[in-house]
Amino acid sequence: MANTTTFDPFTQSFTLLTRDGTPFNITIPELDQFILYSVQISINYAAQLGASLLFLIVLLLLTKADKRKSPIFIINSIALTLNFLRTLLQCLYFTGPFSEAYTYFSVDYSRVSASDYANQVAITVLTFLLLLCAEASLLLQVRVVCVTLRQAYQRIIFAFSMMIAGLAIGFRLTLCIENSRYILSLQSLFPLAWLASATNITTSISICWFCAVFIIKLGFALDQRKKLGMGSFGPMQVIFIMGCQTLIIPAIFSIIEYFVPLPSMDANVLSLVTIFLPLSSLWASASIDHRKRHSAKPELHGKLLGSNGSAPTGPLVGEKFLIGPLSPSETANSRSSHSNPPTPTRVQHERSYVDLEAQHVDEPNGRHDSS
Repeated sequence: MANTTTFDPFTQSFTLLTRDGTPFNITIPELDQFILYSVQISINYAAQLGASLLFLIVLLLLTKADKRKSPIFIINSIALTLNFLRTLLQCLYFTGPFSEAYTYFSVDYSRVSASDYANQVAITVLTFLLLLCAEASLLLQVRVVCVTLRQAYQRIIFAFSMMIAGLAIGFRLTLCIENSRYILSLQSLFPLAWLASATNITTSISICWFCAVFIIKLGFALDQRKKLGMGSFGPMQVIFIMGCQTLIIPAIFSIIEYFVPLPSMDANVLSLVTIFLPLSSLWASASIDHRKRHSAKPELHGKLLGSNGSAPTGPLVGEKFLIGPLSPSETANSRSSHSNPPTPTRVQHERSYVDLEAQHVDEPNGRHDSS
């Protein structure tokens, strides 16, 4: 009687034949791993596809008509469209002939059509274009946030931002070219593993740099507003919160992939940045509209807006113009708004943060603080 105690039916193997009749073996664990990987990564890309389409529709519906010609709206819309197309093509890849079990194990791509190869190359190109849009959007964010700094500080920060963005874009472009070349020649992508890792690292560094500048500057501004008694939850606070998300969450996903064996965790980084950037502008815009509708003391606007009573305007992330007067609720909640008369110094500080919230990028010769 044969000894069956050492037999494990879950590790059995079976034999398949290549096109020329050469046999090769496949184990059940190998087949299970192939199927599990395909299912997990398809779920990942499908979730990104749905989120991108949803936020693109929300952005188009909630953005006012006069804001749709702004550069940041155009960039964010293009980024969401590119991410939708990228994830759609990824889903088509993992349900197409490239991901069939026999094609994968036998390395026989004779039934793969030219359109399937074009689909793979298009994915790499779309990923590069998506990073380009994300970097452009972050550059615009940093330019707006740092507009009240001294010219020397602005130039230094923007120069470093351009250098870091260029580094990330350069690595992604190199990976795009090499990846496309390897796909068309049906070579193994294993030699490109170091380049893919370097691309992911430079992208994470870029996101962290931009958002660190963004958060530090806005955090300083919010701290000064709080010291002045202007502690309401306005658009600046909204952008600060969304900036934290843009910094922390994508960075976490880019780090997790080195420790958690989940497929294509790095693919979530660009999707999260693409989704969070327009979301922050929509929330900030809604906050502005809410404050304007609930303004109850119009006599205070003249003090905060200046002698002409007109609101300064300037571009903001996701919007063409942000009207930045402090609402009466902010001054009404101030500890010194009733008990202490507004001194010239206090009025000057209040006006400086009105300007910060209004984002005076159209006035390069205006006053700059030293923050």
